[in-house]
Amino acid sequence: MSTGILLPALYLPNISYLQTIKNNDGPIVVEQFENFPKQTFRTRTQIATANGVLDLLVPIQHGKKQRQVMKDVLINYDHPWQRLHWLSIQTAYRSSAYFEYYEDDFREFYEKEYSHLLEFNVDQLKLILKLLKINREIVLSEKYEAESPNEIDFRKAIHPKLPSLIQQQKPYYQLFEDKNGFLPNLSSIDLLFSQGPQSKNYF
Repeated sequence: MSTGILLPALYLPNISYLQTIKNNDGPIVVEQFENFPKQTFRTRTQIATANGVLDLLVPIQHGKKQRQVMKDVLINYDHPWQRLHWLSIQTAYRSSAYFEYYEDDFREFYEKEYSHLLEFNVDQLKLILKLLKINREIVLSEKYEAESPNEIDFRKAIHPKLPSLIQQQKPYYQLFEDKNGFLPNLSSIDLLFSQGPQSKNYF
């Protein structure tokens, strides 16, 4: 049996996250018992706009305790972030070749109010793997272990302040490439809206 991989649950996960999944045949174990770390891709994704990279941040409710377990983190709806994120995605990608092809698939994440960040992120991962025709079992971790004995641990490897796990990413067409140059390791929706069904052949 192939060794599984232990991953964090990220918001609209980026290319290096998907490349990690594609490079490892085993089951995906999503960490749910870690202490929620701030300023990571768990609440942040990056898209390409006419002005360069735009960070989209999901606001969370901060509990009375200083530390929260990932599975207990609640999304904050005090401000209309869903409308703003979807408007930003539409503005950035509505001219892309395949935006309309996938629009309805992703719209629901900005119309339905998920209570928990973990479920919100895991449902996106399931959709993206389905669209990429990557057939992989996804399970949630059963307890927190500082060192994973059974899986390859990528929980801390994919981080905004760390270099991408892909040293030289293969370019694909991006809508604003003539203005920005090729922008690596963006959200997986950047690849999907540009390449459509052919995205499955990118990895």
